[in-house]
Order: sequence, then structure tokens, then C-alpha cells
Amino acid sequence: MIEILNASGLARAQTTGTLVADILQTMKRRATVGTNLLEIDQWTKEMILEARATSCYVGYEPSFGRGPFGHYICTSVNDAVLHGRPHDYTLGDGDLLTLDLAVSLNGVVADSAISFLVGESAQPESEAMIDATERALAAGIAAAGPGARIGDLSHAIGAVLSEAGYPINTEFGGHGLGSTMHQDPHIVNTGRPGRGYRLQPGLLLALEPWIMADTDELVTAEDGWTLKSATGCRTAHSEHTIAITEEGADILTLPTSSLAGSEV
Repeated sequence: MIEILNASGLARAQTTGTLVADILQTMKRRATVGTNLLEIDQWTKEMILEARATSCYVGYEPSFGRGPFGHYICTSVNDAVLHGRPHDYTLGDGDLLTLDLAVSLNGVVADSAISFLVGESAQPESEAMIDATERALAAGIAAAGPGARIGDLSHAIGAVLSEAGYPINTEFGGHGLGSTMHQDPHIVNTGRPGRGYRLQPGLLLALEPWIMADTDELVTAEDGWTLKSATGCRTAHSEHTIAITEEGADILTLPTSSLAGSEV
């Protein structure tokens, strides 16, 4: 299913996107050395409920997961990159943490992810990975607009990641969204330009370049949900929800001005 939103739907999507971004930036500020992943999940729950929004994750039960996800945010640490299920883990100095959040508010979903280092320990290789995903995300957004094709976005993302020297997994990638979290079209993180679905105004897309330092192979953790690098290497993931407009693409998952200084 591909949904095309009208002006009212896009306005609601903007509100949802801001909420998602504000929660992520708040959690980034709170995720310090000694913070437990279960605390992050609880704080996220409180902010979602306070906003009278709904988590897209608690009852999420796709074929690749083991039962309902049962938590409010994905917390992936170090070698975990996608669907990190919060558990009893205390963050240490130098941990690489990815937070991924999808929320529904007023009938419209927004989805975003950020990766960052915890504490003060210098981690040049991890910083380079995070930077590569952020640059790839920016490239994908720059390629988006009415008339562009999905392959144009995939190619732009993949070109940045490949130039940086990272293998690219194509099992999981970006996607459409609207009244539900995952919709068509699927957006792989590498591809050929000029191919695939042609974008049109009113379409919402979640673009999400993610990488693993030295492999493109994923393994599933014992919790049945968390996807990790097969070699145990570190990972990074950046994601924004964008709206296709008559002029180009608007990023919906940007924080309010009071939190903008924390934006990655």
C-alpha cells in the first residue's frame, strides 16, 4: 500500500515528526554513562503517553520477530544495528548507541533514528561511521522530489556509503509510511538511478542508511529481535521521515528549537 496525504495529513505528519525528534533528542541527552536501556524505554513511554500518541512498537509482531516487540523504542548498542530490544544493560563510556523511534499521532506515523557515542571516550572509527550514515541520509534527501524515482534515492545513499568503504546490506532499508509504520515503496540503501516508483507530492518516506564496519551480514540475537553484525563489529544508523512536496522534500523529524542544538 502507498498512501498519498493531503494538506491536512501533511500538517499532522509534521506534528508527529516533531514529537519523534524531540523524544529522540531528549533521550540522547539522558543517555549518559550509567543509564540503563530500560530507563530510556520508560522515559520514552512517558513522553509518548503525555503527548497522547501511540507507540508503533509495543504490539509490533512481524514475521521476522519473535512475538510482540513489547517496548517503546529500539535501543541498539555497539554491534547491534536494528530492532534493538531494550534490556537490562547499563551504558558505559564509549558505547555507540542507536535510538530508533516510530510514533503515531492523530492518525499519522513518523519514524527516525540517531546514532551517537556515550560519554567522553574518543572513538574515531565509530564517529566516522556515524558521519557516513548522516551524509548518506542527506544525499538521499537531496535526491528526493516530485518526479524522482526510488532508485535515485537508493543510488545517492549507496554512493556515499560505498565511497566511505562500508559494505551495504539490502535486506532492510527505508520505506513508505502514513497511517501505518511500514508501507511501500521499499528503499534499499544502494541501487540504480532512474528505476522504481516515481515520487509524487503527499508521499511520506522514511530514509534510513545503516552500516556495519566490516560486514554486510546480520545475525539475530537470542531475544529474537535485535539484529547484530555477524562479526561483532560496530554499527551506525541514521533516519529521517520526509514529505515529498511540489518543490522537493521536507524533513519532518527535526526537533523544536529548544532541542535543535542536540540534533545530529
